[in-house]
Amino acid sequence: MENQILTLVTFFPLMGIILLLFVPKTRHDTIKAVSFIVAFINLLWSIWMYAMFDPVASGMQFEVNIPWVSGFGIHYHLGIDGISLLLIMLTTILSTIVMISSWNAIKTGVKGYFISMLLLETGMIGVFVSLDLFLFYVFWEAMLIPMYFIIGVWGGPRKIYAAIKFVLFTMFGSLLMLVALLYLFFMYHGYTGEYTFDMLKMYEMPIPLGAQTYIFLAFALAFAIKVPIWPFHTWLPDAHVEAPTAGSVILAGVLLKMGTYGFIRICLPMFPEATLQFVPLISILAIIGIIYGALVAMVQRDVKSLVAFSSVSHLGFVMLGMFALNLQGMEGSVIQMINHGISTGALFLIVGMIYERRHTRMIADFGGLSKSMPVFSTFFMIVTLSSIGLPFTNGFVGEFLILLGTFASNKVYAVLGATGVILAACYMLWMLQRVIFGKITKPENENLKDLDGREKLVLIPLVILIFWIGIYPKPFLRRMEPAVNDILSRVEQAKVKLAEMENKTDPVVYEDDRQLGTVEIEGE
Repeated sequence: MENQILTLVTFFPLMGIILLLFVPKTRHDTIKAVSFIVAFINLLWSIWMYAMFDPVASGMQFEVNIPWVSGFGIHYHLGIDGISLLLIMLTTILSTIVMISSWNAIKTGVKGYFISMLLLETGMIGVFVSLDLFLFYVFWEAMLIPMYFIIGVWGGPRKIYAAIKFVLFTMFGSLLMLVALLYLFFMYHGYTGEYTFDMLKMYEMPIPLGAQTYIFLAFALAFAIKVPIWPFHTWLPDAHVEAPTAGSVILAGVLLKMGTYGFIRICLPMFPEATLQFVPLISILAIIGIIYGALVAMVQRDVKSLVAFSSVSHLGFVMLGMFALNLQGMEGSVIQMINHGISTGALFLIVGMIYERRHTRMIADFGGLSKSMPVFSTFFMIVTLSSIGLPFTNGFVGEFLILLGTFASNKVYAVLGATGVILAACYMLWMLQRVIFGKITKPENENLKDLDGREKLVLIPLVILIFWIGIYPKPFLRRMEPAVNDILSRVEQAKVKLAEMENKTDPVVYEDDRQLGTVEIEGE
């Protein structure tokens, strides 16, 4: 069972798609029920995998390595470490939750919508379990198709524009990634005479610094677009605002993490010397993203747009901690990936709930909701406070570790990054005050229905995770620590190698002997 668990978790949603093909498209409740049950069973499989995972072992676990296209060295190679385990858990949790949240929100094309969501789940998990670069690329591209349809068919008024922009940006990065992985493929063959796309084998390949630089840039640009790092972020607000609620949750919660995961899985361990060279550039871009995203979020009039720009700021923290290249920064970066998926996903769900009641997302159209919707307002306040990093919530743990690691690496970067925490408190609390506090100035808000049982069921698991990670993060940090140490050990080896190269002196050649090309020794 342990040998097949990754295959099962990855492809079980496809079983749901097969079942849905036999359900008439008019049987909406049956379609929704089947989709939810499949997603929930997959969540149970991932929980079992979490329980069976050895938190102190280094290296990959539940590994499967079967030849697929032997002539080109392509293998069906799956495996996970603590980092990918947590991201898989996040994926299965959010996938289950969005099935419930979509129950009343999707009115047309119900069958196609839920098929797209299940296909998207397989694509996302596939990225996190792939240890073969070719397989990684297949899953990376495969998840574009369902996300395109989710935005383009069930999105808002500018859905086609947003969907096409999302695909064009991502495919541009994917093309660079394809060129880079083919270069690695032929480089490995040149070194060993063996054809392979195996990541673990390529980790051990000696790549010259010059080649590392160019390959790193190709992969990094593909991942930077997906994160997105400033200035490659322009597709994100459009995609978030136009996507249906569930699409925004998955986009913020999981899809953006594929970019940060790509840096951790490929760029840092495979090109450590190049990584060290690009630390200042990526750290500066991350800081710009933190401050820029916060300032732009502060002036948004649409709640959903505000949350979308906050993602640019929060993902800047993830990149800043990652490129601190120390234990605290890296662990903070990974835990903040999970935190962002939980808190921002919950915010998008909350925005979707109020939109279903008022059919508007304009901040000016609300006010005083705490009087008519006290339960909704309580959830909204908890999630907002977690998003700004209040102590005892998940956001505090991630931001504290990131700033701690960054301060140890570069004090100036830490101080500049910390301004994002202050700005986040400004725009999030200001938004909260205008939406749920004060007097009810709009008659439409006086008799709004508070959250029903289904909506509470959607938010309660996320609130539990907010406090669990905020109060007792050890189970999560413990599982990722061996993987983080493995990556950092490669970076430390690269530091030693670069230091040796810098300290290496050229042979001394005396002025009088340059024409002769030799140095005469006295007495000979």
